[in-house]
Amino acid sequence: MSSTATQPASSVSSASSGTASFPAPNPKEMQRVFDAQKRHFHKVLKVSKGKDRVVLLKKLLAAVERLTPEIKQALQNDFRKAPHETDLTEIMPSIAELKDAIRHVKTWMKPERVKTPISLFGARSSISYEPKGVTLIISPWNYPFYLAIAPLTAALAAGNTAIIKPSEFTPETSKLLTKLVKETFQEGEVAVFEGDHTVSTALMELPFDHIFFTGSTHVGKIVMAAAAKNLSTVTLELGGKSPAIIVPGANLKKAAQKLVWGKIMNAGQTCVAPDYLLLPEGETEEFVKQAKAAVKSFYGESSADIKSNKDFCRLVNQRNFQRVSGYIHEAVEKGGKVVMGGETDSSQNYIEPTLIADVPANARIMEDEIFGPVLPILTYKNLDEAVEKVLSKPKPLALYVFGSNNKHINKVLKETSSGGAAVNDVIVHLANPNLPFGGINHSGHGSYHGWYGFRTFSHEKSVFKQAPFSSIEMLYPPYTGFVDKMLQFTKKFFV
Repeated sequence: MSSTATQPASSVSSASSGTASFPAPNPKEMQRVFDAQKRHFHKVLKVSKGKDRVVLLKKLLAAVERLTPEIKQALQNDFRKAPHETDLTEIMPSIAELKDAIRHVKTWMKPERVKTPISLFGARSSISYEPKGVTLIISPWNYPFYLAIAPLTAALAAGNTAIIKPSEFTPETSKLLTKLVKETFQEGEVAVFEGDHTVSTALMELPFDHIFFTGSTHVGKIVMAAAAKNLSTVTLELGGKSPAIIVPGANLKKAAQKLVWGKIMNAGQTCVAPDYLLLPEGETEEFVKQAKAAVKSFYGESSADIKSNKDFCRLVNQRNFQRVSGYIHEAVEKGGKVVMGGETDSSQNYIEPTLIADVPANARIMEDEIFGPVLPILTYKNLDEAVEKVLSKPKPLALYVFGSNNKHINKVLKETSSGGAAVNDVIVHLANPNLPFGGINHSGHGSYHGWYGFRTFSHEKSVFKQAPFSSIEMLYPPYTGFVDKMLQFTKKFFV
C-alpha cells in the first residue's frame, strides 16, 4: 500500500490554542493526491460492485478492531477521555456504522423502480445511485475518531474516494487516523492531511465532488462559501443550543439522571448535548437535588472525588476552558446562581459538572453553544412560554422532552423545529442507523447514518428508458387537428 498524504517538514505552531505543531499546507501535494484519487475513482470505484465495496468496508472494520487499544490511548492522551467512554462513544458507533453498511450496501446500490405516468405509456423509470467522486471529510475534535470514521464509512459504501482532514486540537487521534489509513488503504482510495485551519483552507480550493464538514456553525458558513467556488455539494453537521424541556408531571429523578449523563459525557463536548433546560416553575429545587444525586452516583460523593475520577474527561484545551469558565463567571455576574458544582482548575482544563439557575437571557451562555459540562436552568409558567423560548433561538440540532403526558409531548414536538428529537432520553437517538442524523438551517444541512449516509454521498440519477413505440411520437409536429385532439384527450384523462 502506498503511504497517505504527507506534507513538508516546516511547521506551524498553534500552542496558544492548545494544538500541536503540524506541517504547513502543501498545495502541490494536495493536488497530486486529489488527482490520484480522481483517476482511481473513474477507473475503479465508479464501476465497483457491491462486493468490492464490502471488501473496503471490511478492511476498515478490521483496522478499527485491531487498533482499538491505540485509539483509546490516543483519546486518553488528547483530553483524558476514559477508555470505557471511548468504547461507548467512539469505537462502538464506528463498528455499528461499518457493520450496518457491510450488511446493506448491496441492497442500497440497487436501482429503485419508480412509477411512470400513463401519458408516457410503455416507458420505464428508475433511480440509480452513483457515487459522487472525490470527497473531503473535515472532522472535529470532540469525537475525533468516530466523526471521521462514520462519514468515511458512508463515502466508501457509496463508492467514493476520500481525503480526511482531522482536527489539530486532538493531535494524537489525528496521528492515529493517519496510521490507520496508511495501513489500510491505497492513497487513491483514502488519504489524510493533518494540520491546522490553513490546511483545511488549502484543501477547499480543490474542486471536490462533495465536502462533509462537522463543526461549528461559524466555520460551517466558511466551508459553504468555499464550496460554492467550485459548486461542490456540501453536508454540514453543525450544532446550536439544543433545549431540554421537562413538561409538568414528569419523573424528575429519571429526567435528571438522563440529562446529567448526556450533559457531562465527554465533559459536555457533544454537539447534541442538552444546552439549556426549561423547567416548570417551582421544580428547580427538586431537579437540582436529583441532579446532584445522579452526579454522585456517576463520579463520587464530593467535588474532590469527581475531579480525581478517571472517568470524567477534561476540556480539550486551554482556549475552550477559558471560554466555558468565562460563561459561568459572566452568568453569575449578571444574576445567575450556581446551584451545583462550579469548581474550575485551569491547570487541568477541568470544569466540574455545573448547574446555573436564574440565568438572564442576555448572558452569553444563553447565546452561544456551551460545549462544556454546564447546564443553565430556566423556568416557565406554561408550556406555551417554553415553546416560545425555543422558537426565539435558531433551530437546534436536537430537542429533548421529558414527561408522561402525550398531549404535552406532542405539543412540543409539533410546535418546535429541530434536526432531531428524543422523548424521555438524550443523545441515544444517534445510535439508530435507521434514523437520519442532521440539522436544519443553523444546525446543519443534510443528514447521514446508515442508508441516509449512503444517499448523502451518492448522486440520485434519474434513468428513463423508452419503449420501442412512444406515445409522445403522436404529438410531434406538424401540429394538426389530430395532434390537437390528442393533446386535449391527454390533458383530460392522463395528466
